[in-house]
Amino acid sequence: METEEKPVGRARFEVENVGGIDETGVTLDRGVTVLVGRNATNRTSFLESIAAAMGSERATLKGDADRGRVTLDLGGTTYERTLTQTPEGVRFSGEGYLDDPSVADLFAFLDADNEVRRSVERGGDLRELVMRPVDVSAIESAISRLESEKSEINDELATIESRKRDLPELERECERLRERIDEKRSELAELESVIDEESADLERNEAKQEELESKLGDLRETRTRLQSIRDEIESQRESISALERDQSELETELDELPEAPGDEGTAERIERLRERRQRLNEEMSELQSVVQYNEQRLADGDGRVVTELDATDGAVTDQLLEDTAETVTCWTCGSTVEREQIESTVDRLDELRRQKATELGDVKSELDELQRRRREAREKRERRSEIQRELDEIDAEIQRRRERIETLEDDREAATAEVERLETDVSRLESEDFDEILALHEDANELEFEIDRLESELDDVTDEIEEIEALLDRAEELRSRREELVEELTRQRTRIDRTEADAVEAFNEHMDAVLDVLAYDNLERIWIERIAEDDDSVDGATTFELHVVRTTENGTAYEDTLTHLSESEREVTGLVFALAGYLVHDLHESVPFVLLDSLEAIDSDRIARLVDYFADYADYLVVALLPEDAQALSDEYDRVSSI
Repeated sequence: METEEKPVGRARFEVENVGGIDETGVTLDRGVTVLVGRNATNRTSFLESIAAAMGSERATLKGDADRGRVTLDLGGTTYERTLTQTPEGVRFSGEGYLDDPSVADLFAFLDADNEVRRSVERGGDLRELVMRPVDVSAIESAISRLESEKSEINDELATIESRKRDLPELERECERLRERIDEKRSELAELESVIDEESADLERNEAKQEELESKLGDLRETRTRLQSIRDEIESQRESISALERDQSELETELDELPEAPGDEGTAERIERLRERRQRLNEEMSELQSVVQYNEQRLADGDGRVVTELDATDGAVTDQLLEDTAETVTCWTCGSTVEREQIESTVDRLDELRRQKATELGDVKSELDELQRRRREAREKRERRSEIQRELDEIDAEIQRRRERIETLEDDREAATAEVERLETDVSRLESEDFDEILALHEDANELEFEIDRLESELDDVTDEIEEIEALLDRAEELRSRREELVEELTRQRTRIDRTEADAVEAFNEHMDAVLDVLAYDNLERIWIERIAEDDDSVDGATTFELHVVRTTENGTAYEDTLTHLSESEREVTGLVFALAGYLVHDLHESVPFVLLDSLEAIDSDRIARLVDYFADYADYLVVALLPEDAQALSDEYDRVSSI
């Protein structure tokens, strides 16, 4: 493939103390630049400098320098890298052209130590080299994330589908409710018409009728208020019942919680035990020092022995002397005794130290137990206090609600009396003239209540239908997103496969073209076969098998091996494989420089043809050649002979 046309530009390099270079400045035009010179003329050092400016860390620091520098001015932007000698090696700093030069190190900076060239030469794992820049973990993570999102979408679509099945029944219910509402409204209209007719006959009793209607209105309002009072009383009683249940549970917990013992004497016992522990630690420390000192003296063959402790601790000293049955001379007076007596004394001191250690362990155990009991007692007292506080709050709340119930019961009695009074007034106002119209009004009220109830049900059903319809609209979005996820999953799952296939295809295509150009005798073809193995993982196991096909003098083709290739043929194969990786990983879009070095194994004419071939794929192709090899290249290529 050919790179897209890009504007002409120059690259200016300033180099200090890199490789064998003291200081130099070189300007490169786009296209091919040939570094011409004998060995040890800093051609390789300059190629290292270009790679360093790109971001690579494969450059070396001049042997007599502690610090080096490379700057690159390209397209109006300056990049600078600094090399510093440290005890751990050369440290690189500064900003290079590339954020991550590792792929360029493999496929663009093709010096003598290039890993791709050497791997081809040794018959290494070519597939691993091509796939190294591919982040398989990121692909697996992306697939997991996409699968999770797709699963969530499938679950949501299943829920929507389930709701969708309810839609016909809901629509039928909606239609049924509308029909019933229409029927009730028709009944109400007919009833109101009859009421109007009846009312017309009662105009003469208009005042009485108005009073009756007023009483009926008051009666309805009072009954409504009475029902509200009853509802609130019931709510308060339910709340009291819930509080009493909580109260009973807390009282049960309080009864079951044993009374915590008091702290009387515990603190004093703990303090005494702490003091005893401290004294024992001090005594053991002193005993340990004495025993160690005397054991060291015995080991050194020195007869001076300490048998007394610091006189400041009279109790310990007295005890030691009581335990010592024989008289042993202190090291301070210079007297001597037999060694067996000294060893016996040291043993008794060590036994005393062990006794103290046992006593210390008992004291610690007793101290830990007392502290644990005191802690448990404190926790029990705190819990009892907390329960009591909650019980007090519940008592207060129950009392408040009972007082509210008393107030509501007074209100209920008053409302009940008011209802009875209004009913009496209505009964008094009723007569033969009003009996029928009152019944009509009651029927009208019942119809209005029924219509309100039906309309409320209709609203609920309508809301549910609208919710399902909204879900159906969302289902389209979800299906569209699921298609996108399936496509992305397919792309992610085949990304590795595509990369491998593209690399093999690119190598085989360019290898065929290069072999045609270079015209090696009896070398018919060099090609890679991609062999897949059974593997369910994302990074399916495959291998790249390199095949060599030669022809005999009579034109018969036969399979050869990589080891039978000449040095020139192996170098060409490695360079073409690097070019395939350069193109497959799109480095021609991000890495403008391709560097070629150590081509001496290839004859001059073939070097020239190979450079011509590579020139089509790199913005800047920089080649280091010996003078005799450079003569075969086109005169159109720039040459740099002094670095």
